[in-house]
Amino acid sequence: MNLVDCKTALKTLKSGLPIIFPTDTLPAIGCLPKFSRVIYDFKKRDRDKPLILMGSEHKHLIDYVHESAKVDYENIASKYWPGALTIVIPASEKQTVNLTSNDHTIGLRIPNSYMAQSLLRVSGPLLTSSANISGFKGSITAEGIDLDFPSLKILGPIPWGKSSGKASTIIFWKKSGDWRLIRKGEVLVTELY
Repeated sequence: MNLVDCKTALKTLKSGLPIIFPTDTLPAIGCLPKFSRVIYDFKKRDRDKPLILMGSEHKHLIDYVHESAKVDYENIASKYWPGALTIVIPASEKQTVNLTSNDHTIGLRIPNSYMAQSLLRVSGPLLTSSANISGFKGSITAEGIDLDFPSLKILGPIPWGKSSGKASTIIFWKKSGDWRLIRKGEVLVTELY
């Protein structure tokens, strides 16, 4: 198993390769935004399926949010993050190079995981997906993920802390003050009801 610390992980990320790391929900595979294609290649993921941009603090992701949605973003982000909530929101026109969706939206998340946040503080925001081969249930342990991705580096130390093993809640911003539930998860967003 190729275990690395945050400093070595950053070198790997800068070289264009992804890193496997734990989050509060499912383990993630992440890369620097300019190298998004590598996640699709390693996961055998349909390129029409968007990735999620993770950061260590919501202020680090604000520049990716379209001006029209920034107030609502701040309200939700400050209330529910860090945590198992993914916000799908219109993307800033300044950051379109990083988009992986076809509808000019971006999924954003701040995981409630010390290890994930430690990596994200060093690397800056990373485009991510769950660490599994698309269409297959993935492992939630570093040892199991190593079987699917033996060539990738894994953030250590292991064993990782406890995670829920469940996907995050996903909400979508429609317009000012109007959010829609895309996928139910552990986080109950009261603004939806």
